[in-house]
Amino acid sequence: MRMRKWLILLLIVFAIAIAGCATSEQTKAGQGAKYGQGMRGNKSFNVQTLWDEIKRIKAGNLTDQEKEDILHMREEEKLARDVYLTLYNKWHLKIFQNIARSEQTHMDAIKLLIEKYGLKDPVKGLGVGEFSNPKFKELYDRLVSEGSKSAVDALKVGAMIEELDIVDLQKCLNHTNKTDIRLVYENLMKGSRNHLRAFVSNIEKMGATYEPHYLSKEEFEKIISSEMERGPAKY
Repeated sequence: MRMRKWLILLLIVFAIAIAGCATSEQTKAGQGAKYGQGMRGNKSFNVQTLWDEIKRIKAGNLTDQEKEDILHMREEEKLARDVYLTLYNKWHLKIFQNIARSEQTHMDAIKLLIEKYGLKDPVKGLGVGEFSNPKFKELYDRLVSEGSKSAVDALKVGAMIEELDIVDLQKCLNHTNKTDIRLVYENLMKGSRNHLRAFVSNIEKMGATYEPHYLSKEEFEKIISSEMERGPAKY
């Protein structure tokens, strides 16, 4: 009888322990999704769906500024992807691997516009860290050097890149009224806001703080204090 009571007690303790482990893993998974550690590429849109959408929109004549912006953003999205891949190899932080996948999606989205309007792809055949525009090569080297100092510095580099993306996409949006181009830029900017939130959250988890470099303090706070944005942006 005494042994039976001990057995029942052990079973109860074991059940509580299992439940506690499950709750802990769920909590970690939830935090991972929030901070970008568990995001599968953090995709905010499907490239094929986006392609189907922009194909339905009649192509207009691009201005020189619109052409320049499209090619610029193609290389800028490659810059983000390449820096994140390099910093992932350095620090093995999952967030860099996940967001690098998302940046590949962003590159693919810009490529849709390049193909639709018959532009020459500036990054075709180029490897990691290689760029047509020497300014991007210089920026890549500087960001990788800064991000190689520590894991926190790497995360701050990620946040800075996302800020730059947001600011440049805002400029590009001001340069065009074409629905298909704006549709792509809006989706990219939405993804960049999510990436910025993820990087800043990870920085804070490490006990550090981040101050904006390109965005105004007001706009920066507005972005990071709001929830992750789900689903594709529409225009």
